[in-house]
Formats: sequence, structure tokens, C-alpha cells
Amino acid sequence: MPSALITGITGQDGSYLAEFLLGKGYTVHGMHRRSSTETWHRIEHFIDRINLIPGDLLDQNSLQSVLAETKPDEVYNLAAQSFVPTSWSQPLLTGEITALGVARLLEAIRVVNPAIRFYQASSSEMFGKVRAVPQTEETPFHPRSPYGVAKVYGHWITVNYRESYSLFACSGILFNHESPRRGLEFVTRKVSHGVAMIRAGRANELRMGNLDAQRDWGFAGDYVEAMWLMLQQDRPDDYVVSTGETHPVRELVELAFGAAGLRWEDHVVIDPKFIRPAEVDLLIGDPRKAHERLGWRPRVSFQQLVEMMVRADCEALGVPL
Repeated sequence: MPSALITGITGQDGSYLAEFLLGKGYTVHGMHRRSSTETWHRIEHFIDRINLIPGDLLDQNSLQSVLAETKPDEVYNLAAQSFVPTSWSQPLLTGEITALGVARLLEAIRVVNPAIRFYQASSSEMFGKVRAVPQTEETPFHPRSPYGVAKVYGHWITVNYRESYSLFACSGILFNHESPRRGLEFVTRKVSHGVAMIRAGRANELRMGNLDAQRDWGFAGDYVEAMWLMLQQDRPDDYVVSTGETHPVRELVELAFGAAGLRWEDHVVIDPKFIRPAEVDLLIGDPRKAHERLGWRPRVSFQQLVEMMVRADCEALGVPL
């Protein structure tokens, strides 16, 4: 029975990946940061089927201890300070976790067991001020946030350890992937939850930033399969994982309000405080390499994703659609 260690298992991607691997017959270990306010809601429906172990990407010794204790065949590094706006107010912490945390984990793998296969969660935010449309594995990076900069370091240190120490280390350059498990601070869930609150009569407006920014949005449950497929190949490599379609935030808003039978124009207010200091205007990935080499394709469309999220938030508030 194969075994896997997932950092960030309590997050959106970690929870979907754990479910996926359990379905494949894996023994799943989940690393979490010890805290007085643990949040298990995303994994509570299968928490009795996994092994949770404390560890911290800021602490090299804890990472080596976790690897020595769990003895995983595969490691999926999904832990990060992953909220882009927070990276401007906490750039140093973002760098310590999202950038140097990757180096610490790779070094721990090199020391404890270099045969471990490693997946690094890279991000479309690395492209930032894009140099080409659509973005491929060869498109140069120009990050526009401390988060994007940190992810570029994590990406290249993964490549460096692969080339320097022959580790089986892959990076998935994932474009925006969402779900009902997304945190409320992210724009897709902010919109779906905001729509549900208005539908429930608990709010009357939704304050938004730039409605013209465009993103390549997919379903997180689809994207974790691509992570796994990367580590099943004969050779390690990096892959763009995306839908290959782009949608403006305005379309997200229109679909979400429409799913609840509401007019978005009656409730959306543009608030300058939600405008990024340096905006990423257009992200759209080219997933052909993932299609051809991994045999991976997304199953959930953008409209289905938005409707799924709105429906889940409305049901949670007792106002099913």
C-alpha cells in the first residue's frame, strides 16, 4: 500500500487530495501546524482514516522528524501563506513559509530519503505581468505580488534540487482552482457566500474590487488528480494545470447572482480598498502538456463550478436554491 504525506492537509487542496488518495488505497499522513485554534472542518468527514502529525515549514528539524516517522513514498507540499493580499502586509512571513519552506522540505527529503517523490504547488501568480498569452511551462515569470515572488523561489528551488540531486521533484503550475471548500477571503467564495447572504436576507450589498481582471478558473477536485498523475510518471517534470479558458470577475459575479435569481447590478458596490497595488490583469493557461503526457482534463465547467459554490453556500444558510 503506497503512502503519502500532505502538507497543508486542512486546506482546500489538501482535503480534496487526501480524499482522492484514500480512494486509491493510500495510507495518508497529514502535516499540520500545531495551534490552539485547529480547523478540521474540511477533513472531519474522513479524519478517522488519516494520520495527522504536527510539523512546521519554518522548522527544519520538525520536517526531518515527520519524514522519518511517516516514511512516505510521496510528499505533496500544499502548505503556504496562500492569500495574495496578505502577502503585501506580511511579505517576510510569506517568504519564510511559501519560499524557504519549500527549500527546507526538499533538504529534509534529501537527508532522510532522496527516493521520495515530491510535488510542489506552484502557481499561475508567478506569471503576473504576463509575457505571452496563453501561458505555458516555458513562459517567463514576472510576479506582481510578494506571494507570486515567493512561489517563483519555491518553483525554481524544486527544479534546482531535481537537477542537482536527481530527486523526483515536480511542480504543478496550477491556475485558479476553486470549490465550496475555498476560504471566504478568496474572490470566488467571497462572491458565492455574498450571494447566499443576500438571498437569505442577511445582507444587501457585496463590495468588490476590479471586475475586469480575468482568470482561468477550474474545480479544485479536478486539479488534485493532476498532482497525483505527475508523481506516477517515469520522469519528473513541471506542468501547467488549467482549463485553457479565461473569465472576467464580472462574469463570475453575473453567474453567481443569476444562479440565485438575483440581479448583480442591484447589489454590487465597487470599493477601491479591494484593488491590488499591482494587478494581474489576464491569466490563462495552456494545459496541452498535461493533456498529452498525463492524460488529464478538467471535468467541471466554469458555470458548473460557480453554481456548485452558490448552491453550497445557500444550503449552508438554510436557503436552498
